[in-house]
Amino acid sequence: MASERGPGVTGGGSTAAWGAPPARADRAASTGGIDGRPAPGGGPVASVRGTDAPGRPFVVDGVGAGWRPEIAGWVADVPDLGFCEVIAESVAPAGPPRGVVDLRARGVPVIPHGIRLSLGGAEPLDPARVTQLAACADALDAPLVSEHIAFVRAAGREAGHLLPVPRTREALDVLAANVARLSAELTVPVALEVIAALFDWPDDELAEPEFLAAVGDRTGALLLLDVANVYANAVNRAQDPRAVLDRILDLVPADRIGYVHVAGGSARHDEAGLYHDTHTDPVPDAVLALLAHLVERAPGVPVLLERDGGYPPAAVLTAELAAIAAAARP
Repeated sequence: MASERGPGVTGGGSTAAWGAPPARADRAASTGGIDGRPAPGGGPVASVRGTDAPGRPFVVDGVGAGWRPEIAGWVADVPDLGFCEVIAESVAPAGPPRGVVDLRARGVPVIPHGIRLSLGGAEPLDPARVTQLAACADALDAPLVSEHIAFVRAAGREAGHLLPVPRTREALDVLAANVARLSAELTVPVALEVIAALFDWPDDELAEPEFLAAVGDRTGALLLLDVANVYANAVNRAQDPRAVLDRILDLVPADRIGYVHVAGGSARHDEAGLYHDTHTDPVPDAVLALLAHLVERAPGVPVLLERDGGYPPAAVLTAELAAIAAAARP
């Protein structure tokens, strides 16, 4: 089960409604940087990439890393960093962390990654949380934001984990309504992440690939495709990870992938042998191989390394990022 780190639908795979992402604000063409400061060299800010740039299908580019305070120095030293991601709930829009501000000043796009909106929950979204995520995106001049296809609370109780939503038409209605509420306050697209889950609900009506396609059809959101989570879910369901990934890519157009997550995991933490998406273990070779297969089918897709604890020395992180970069080459 994934933790909160930081801390009428058919399954037939119609992709026509994925369409274009929500319209972005005019600031996407601005030459201003974070907090209104000019971007380095006076040119366009880094968010003028991807869908804003001719011939570029993705909103961000290259290989990125998740920014965390514990590894801020390492992230700052990564050469040619394509983009980074920050836990949205850790950012005060009025005063983002200095390391994040410095990355933006260098022209590195920063994506706020939400973990507590509970988009899949039956309760109404907390307006303050929605406003905070939107304000975070504006403060960082983010090219997009991301959140999870999950719920984290019910009846006023916090789970402390990202819990899977039932893959039913009723749950899809709830998710679509909540994404619409979020999108109404955002000025940038939202990418929705498939989570790693240790169980499925008994009333599931759709397989995960079909459900992800239906989410895109209903919401117009981008997909944050976490290949480590695809691997974890397939292994724990006794499925072939490559076959599951292929099915997702058959149903979701490549240009609707916002970006890709890669993270480490292990089965050693579970007596039952279930694979856990820990973000503290090294990225397994099998996940790197799955990433390489993804890139064969979606060349140029942006890829980001997530680490959330158990941080190894900088040299180990650098080697892991280099392995990801190698796997991401078409």
